[in-house]
Amino acid sequence: MKAAAVLLAVLCTLLPGLAGAQPGASFQDSTNELAVSVGKSVLVDTAQPIARVAVGLGGFAVASAVSPTEVMIDGKAPGDTSLIIWDIHGGRQFFNISVRPSMAVHNSELEEIRQQLREEMPGQPVQVSLDNGSVFLRGTVNDLTSADRAVNIASVGGKVVNLLDVRVPSSKPQILLKVRFISVDRSLVNSMGINFFDLGLGNAVGGISTGQFSPPFVTAGTGASAGTGGIGNAEGQAALSNELNLLAFFPGLKSGVTIQALEQQNLLQVLAEPNLLASDGKQASFLAGGQYPYPVVQGTSAGGSTAVSIQFKDYGIRLNFIPTITPQGTIRLQVAPEVSALDYSNEVQISGFVVPGITMRRVNTEVELKDRQSFVIGGLLDNTVTQTFEKIPFIGDIPILGKFFQSIQRNKNNTELIVLVTPEIVAPIPAGQPLPALNQPEAFMPANSKVPMHTPDQPPVKAQAEPTTIPVEKLRDSMKPEQPLTVDTGGSGGGMGTSMSGGGAPPQ
Repeated sequence: MKAAAVLLAVLCTLLPGLAGAQPGASFQDSTNELAVSVGKSVLVDTAQPIARVAVGLGGFAVASAVSPTEVMIDGKAPGDTSLIIWDIHGGRQFFNISVRPSMAVHNSELEEIRQQLREEMPGQPVQVSLDNGSVFLRGTVNDLTSADRAVNIASVGGKVVNLLDVRVPSSKPQILLKVRFISVDRSLVNSMGINFFDLGLGNAVGGISTGQFSPPFVTAGTGASAGTGGIGNAEGQAALSNELNLLAFFPGLKSGVTIQALEQQNLLQVLAEPNLLASDGKQASFLAGGQYPYPVVQGTSAGGSTAVSIQFKDYGIRLNFIPTITPQGTIRLQVAPEVSALDYSNEVQISGFVVPGITMRRVNTEVELKDRQSFVIGGLLDNTVTQTFEKIPFIGDIPILGKFFQSIQRNKNNTELIVLVTPEIVAPIPAGQPLPALNQPEAFMPANSKVPMHTPDQPPVKAQAEPTTIPVEKLRDSMKPEQPLTVDTGGSGGGMGTSMSGGGAPPQ
């Protein structure tokens, strides 16, 4: 170590030994370059007899004087060190020694790497070479997996420089997702009730009702009969806000009765079949519907009036999904289908605006299927029964007669929903074959020109030959996801329509 420190301190000072110089004379040192391999030896000759020899780091090389004018250098380990030789006249010689790895060891490692490559990747010509401590890979492999495997095998020999080419892969398969929403909503309403009223019989004005089905509003007469929406005389009058199903009034008895006897059946059936195509591992989205406006009240400063802005929300048939083909050949689906519609039975009013509610059926799940297999990813069977019974105390408990002083309403609802998904690997329609089309109820107007659309005055473009191989890094760049699409959802306006999008956009 002391010799190495001396070397660094006097590296720029060169004192050559001079033959016949007297002790104590001043002269310049000399610097030389030496290279030796591990396990090899180099012989250094000197002009003057050797007095002393020192090696900077003995772990890399060993120096020994084999004669008064000869020094032998033995390489022990790869690395760099220095050698200083003093002659009997005080002259010094400096040598920079570079110990290189043994070529025999490298050849053995390279042969082992080549053997492993031949075993792991048969039929794929891969050449391995070593230069300046780095392992270079050249040749053609079948796919990126083989390229990664070759790099892993060659990495045992040192730093790997990947110069492999990859055979151009075939285009990714396209997955068509078929989704079916099947929904049936049924409701049954039974209602029964009676309201009695009197307009002066026995000098009594009033009525008897359970209050469930809008009884008439009876008041004492003012000398004039009731107008539209009511019945009356000089003694009393009844305002009818709801005549229910049956209305009977007996002028001689000055009495009447309203009867609610209603049976109502409703049926709502929905069938939606959105189909959407996407590439393996890419996201696609579909929306067939529209946008509805709803007001948003904006806050203002104290004492100021509030402002109302209009925003828009989507509704309709929506489908978002990402298909991925697994190594087992199955299709893993991240799927989120949705069917929504405007519901004015649950509307609200905000600052004079009517905002409808939304009925929605939505599923968000992940399943794995084979080609053309189907799964029911969502199901619902909902049965509800609601019964409201009201009666007048005591009178309503009288057998038979008490039925006229009771009212009852019974609601039954039944909802059935099934959501099915079926993925299918499809191929594009070959060129020249007819394209699918809908059957139009009415024919369109004839075209103004019988010449098909084309690019005029342009020679036909010759198709370029597809390359058979491509560099690894170029193939990896081509597989990076594209920039997501920016779709204008029409935030400042809306209306019915259909929009489709495919690519890397996240599901909404």
